[in-house]
Amino acid sequence: MSTARRGGRPKIKPPKKHGQEFSAEKTWEALSRSIKEIHKHNAATLSFEENYRYAYNMVLHKQSEMLYNGVSDLVAKNLDDLAEEHIIPRFPTGSVNDQIQTSQSGELLLKGLREVWDDHVGNMTKLGQLLKYMDRTYPDQAHVPSTWGKGVELFLSHIIKSPIKDHLVDAILKQVHCERDGYTINRSAVKGCVDVFLWLETDQGTIYKRELEPRFLKESETFYKNEASTLLNGCECPEYLERNPVINLKTLAFIITYPPQTGPAVIQILESTLLTPNLATVINMPNSGLDTMIDTNKLSDLARLYRLYLPVPTGRQCLKKALRESILRRGKELNESSSGPSVGEGDADDGQEEDSSKRKEKAKSKARIANMNALPAIKWVQDVLDLKDRFDCVWKEAFQSDREVEGAINEAFESFINSHPKAPEYTSLFIDDNLKRGLKGKQKTDNEVDAILDKTITVFRYISDKDVFERYYKNHLAKRLLHGRSVSDDAERGMLGKLKLESGYQFTSKLEGMFNDMKVSADATDDYRNWVKDHRTPAVDLHVTVMTSTFWPYSAPAVAPVVPPILAEACKSFEAFYFSRHSGRRLTWLTSMGSADVRAAFKSRSHDLNVSTHAIMILLLFEKLGDEDFLTYSEIKEATLIEEADLKRNLQSLACAKFKVLKKHPPGRDINDDDSFSYNVDFSAPIQRIKISTVLAKPETNQERKETQDKIDEERKHQIDACVVRIMKDRKHMRHNDLINEVTRQLSARFNPDPLGIKKRIEALIEREYLERCEDRKSYNYLA
Repeated sequence: MSTARRGGRPKIKPPKKHGQEFSAEKTWEALSRSIKEIHKHNAATLSFEENYRYAYNMVLHKQSEMLYNGVSDLVAKNLDDLAEEHIIPRFPTGSVNDQIQTSQSGELLLKGLREVWDDHVGNMTKLGQLLKYMDRTYPDQAHVPSTWGKGVELFLSHIIKSPIKDHLVDAILKQVHCERDGYTINRSAVKGCVDVFLWLETDQGTIYKRELEPRFLKESETFYKNEASTLLNGCECPEYLERNPVINLKTLAFIITYPPQTGPAVIQILESTLLTPNLATVINMPNSGLDTMIDTNKLSDLARLYRLYLPVPTGRQCLKKALRESILRRGKELNESSSGPSVGEGDADDGQEEDSSKRKEKAKSKARIANMNALPAIKWVQDVLDLKDRFDCVWKEAFQSDREVEGAINEAFESFINSHPKAPEYTSLFIDDNLKRGLKGKQKTDNEVDAILDKTITVFRYISDKDVFERYYKNHLAKRLLHGRSVSDDAERGMLGKLKLESGYQFTSKLEGMFNDMKVSADATDDYRNWVKDHRTPAVDLHVTVMTSTFWPYSAPAVAPVVPPILAEACKSFEAFYFSRHSGRRLTWLTSMGSADVRAAFKSRSHDLNVSTHAIMILLLFEKLGDEDFLTYSEIKEATLIEEADLKRNLQSLACAKFKVLKKHPPGRDINDDDSFSYNVDFSAPIQRIKISTVLAKPETNQERKETQDKIDEERKHQIDACVVRIMKDRKHMRHNDLINEVTRQLSARFNPDPLGIKKRIEALIEREYLERCEDRKSYNYLA
């Protein structure tokens, strides 16, 4: 404020002084003493308000740069002192070969770094509180880091530098080596140092990412390459899996001390060194690999194998390939072992005398052979089911029901089953064996039969030529129905239900027709017996099964056998009854499928014989002959007109099997054209009722199989024709390749048609004017 004198100029007074004048040097000297005390951990003796005022005044009086640089110098000096006191003295000296001593010295060094860092962080935190006013104004103006940022910079430049940095990285890696070699280390010391490296970040990333991780991963790769070689040379497959660090969490526990991004990198190294190059080697180890583990049911080892292979890109593919090869090898062995000789229909004597003990032993042997007549077929299917059960267990328990693995298993089973030329026949024989009525006291329960048939459907599902199976199944079912050998109607219909569920109604329609014929025939027989009461009763009690020709797998022989008068009378009686009920129908007698009960008289006693219809026709030829008279093979053939193969089988049953009601001259097992036969009046047996020539299911001979295949090929031609016409009638026009593909798709449920065969059938349809070839020669039109 100024005042003016009279007659003169005004006078300006100087400002009043408020307290002492500010001195930057003195203020900094006082503040620096306090900062040094903070570095000495004596902050508790200082006044926070006083020191905060020092820093505040320096900023207020434009001395921020002096304050900032002064603090930086003090922090740098303190860091150098800390390094000299806690880190440098702990550097390793010389070469130390003792792993334990190396680990301990490295631990001390890592602890020293963490001590320095913790000290520095505490100091910088306190300084940040004192210099808060400066941090709000100066760093942005001067484009320098804050107090904390400057402290990190100084720590990097004064502590994380050579040779301190190099010794620290070496110490951490040596700790890793010690633990990998089986020694116990102080993980907290390692983690403390790693955490410091993670916190310290530069423009190129964290110190950890820049300095430690690359060396750690490189040395890990070298270590695990050597480890892989050691494990492969010194371990069997289960031990290799158990000791493999990829799955052994104890070995991997060290990764817990590392940041999350390092774990996957280490896992990748483990997979690329221990697994990927050795996948096939490990899984195919002799006497301990996949095959052996499956054989010995080592599910836990297999589960470990699956868990190891699953994350590897090529792991699942390698596992699937090994499983396929294992199944195919086992399946090939089953196929080869099932090609044993089939047993004939009973054994014949060699015509020589035997003592009592030998005869008893031979009788037992014959019984065993008779019961196991279709052994190769039944054993093959059972072995396939057992193999499927084993791999299903492995798939569920060890491979976690992996759908891709299941696909590989199914593919392998389908491959080796369809490589067996008799698979459809054997499968039908196996079902036939389980659906036939067993021996007394050995009958299966309904639940047992149903469980077995459920499994058998698995084999049926794999069979590609289902039409071949259908033909064999129809033959076996017909014999069971006609000879009353089915275990039960419920079991038979249950099996048909399973087949219908798998292949549709069209597949089982004819089979169901056979059942319907049996029911209708039973009612017709009852009606016939009531009918004959009012008409002339034949000498023979007749039971007839009337079979619809399109349902049953039988056809009339080219030459009808000569039916004896006593049987012919009964046949005419039934025909009269049947035609009185049905007009416009025709009956053809299939004598080869029938059976008869007859009482035969011998010297010692009479026996009730159950034989085939052809066998009774043969026996009736000897009714009027004397005891010493005989008939030659040619005479019997001419008198009966029975087909030669069937005639020989029946003569063999009557003259060469266990119960010899005819004598063969000369004695022997086989029937020859120059043999002769006589009635065996001396025959005797301990039982009253004797069953001869029981029809047994057995694999076809090569000739029979060829005939069956020819019939199947002929049926397939008609099916292809029908399929082509059906498709073309709907599409009207199709290219050749499209038509081939569509026919193959539609027929694949029954069989796999050959493209060349489809082409031939198309040519045949063109000739029959169902189709016409277009001008481009690559497509067809349907001719309505």
